[in-house]
Amino acid sequence: MSNINRFLFRNGVIASNGDAQPVTTLLQSHSGAYTTTRTLDNGSQLLLWERHLTRLCDSVQVLINSKPEYLFGSKKFMFRLDMLSVKSSMWDSLVRILVNDSMKKALPVVLEGRKYEEEIAVTTLVSGNLEELGDVEDLDEQRIYEILNVYLHFGSYVPPVFGIQGKGAHLAVVGHGRDVANAKYSDWVRHRKHLEKLKPPSVTELLLSSDGDHILEGSVTNFFVVCVKDRNEEGVEIQTAPLQAGVLPGVIRQVIIDICSRNAIPFKEVAPSWSQREIWSEAFITSSLRLLQYVETILAPTSWKSLESKTWTGITWEEKLFQESPGRITSIIKEEISKYARREACPISSFK
Repeated sequence: MSNINRFLFRNGVIASNGDAQPVTTLLQSHSGAYTTTRTLDNGSQLLLWERHLTRLCDSVQVLINSKPEYLFGSKKFMFRLDMLSVKSSMWDSLVRILVNDSMKKALPVVLEGRKYEEEIAVTTLVSGNLEELGDVEDLDEQRIYEILNVYLHFGSYVPPVFGIQGKGAHLAVVGHGRDVANAKYSDWVRHRKHLEKLKPPSVTELLLSSDGDHILEGSVTNFFVVCVKDRNEEGVEIQTAPLQAGVLPGVIRQVIIDICSRNAIPFKEVAPSWSQREIWSEAFITSSLRLLQYVETILAPTSWKSLESKTWTGITWEEKLFQESPGRITSIIKEEISKYARREACPISSFK
C-alpha cells in the first residue's frame, strides 16, 4: 500500500483526507469487528462484497454473544448487554444499513482522489460505544444506531502478480490459535504484535497451531496444503483446518471449499499435521487482498516449548521446502478464485 491517498471516514464523515494513518493504527486504536477487501478492474468493483458484509455482521453478533468487550472495548457497561440481547435480531440489518450508508458517502470522495489505475484496499470496522447508551429503559432501534460507529479506511493497493518464481510466501509456526476465532475483530491485531518477536527475518507470515503439530491458520490468512495420497502423485487432497478447530471463517476459504465441491477436487477439513509434512506437495495461503499466494518454505520449532523464548534467535527450526513456483493444484485454485471474484464482484456504481 502506498504512503499517500489514505482516507478515513467515521459514520460517513471524513476524518482524514488523503493522509490517514495506516489501517493497523485504526485497528489498534478501536475495538470492534472488521473486514478487509479491495477493488477489482481499475477500482470499478468491490471484491466479494456481499460475503464480506455477511461475515462482518456475523462477527458483530458473535462478539455480542461471547466476547462483547472485543466490540465495545470495555467491560464497564457489560450489565447493559442483557437489554441489548433482546434486540439481537436487529443487528444484522442495522450493520448493513450503517455500513452501506457510510460507503455511499465515502466512495465518491475516495474515487475522486484515487490515482489512475490504482486499486483500493477497503477496511470496514464496526465499533461499539456503550457510553453513548445512557438509559436502557427506552432502548429502540434508533438508540442502537447511536452506539455503533462505522469506520471506513481506504488506501492504495497494488495486487501482487501471481506465478512469478521466487515470490512465494515464507511461513513460520510461532503461536497458539486466536480467541473467538469465528469472529474477525481488531483486538487480535494488538495480540498479533506479540508474536512478531518470534518471526525470523525471512518469514512473511506467521502460522498458528494448537499443539505445535496441527496447523490452524496464518495470523492474517487461511492456510492450505495439497497432500499426495499415493506415490504416483495422481491422487491428491487439499486440507485446511475446520472452523471448529478454531480458525477464522475466511471469505476466500469458503470460496475454495465451493470451488473444490463444484470441480470434484478432493478436499478435507482437517488441520494439516506437521508430522506428516513429507506428503505435502504444495501449500498456499489466502486472504482477500492477495487472494492466493503459494508457499515456498515453512519453518516450525523443533520443540514447541522453545516458543517461550523471547526472540526467534532462541528457537531451533525445522524447515519444509516447496518448489519456487506455484504447483499445478495451486494454479488451478488461483484461476478459479479469479473467476469467482469477478462473478460475485459488487459494482462501485451500486453505492450511488
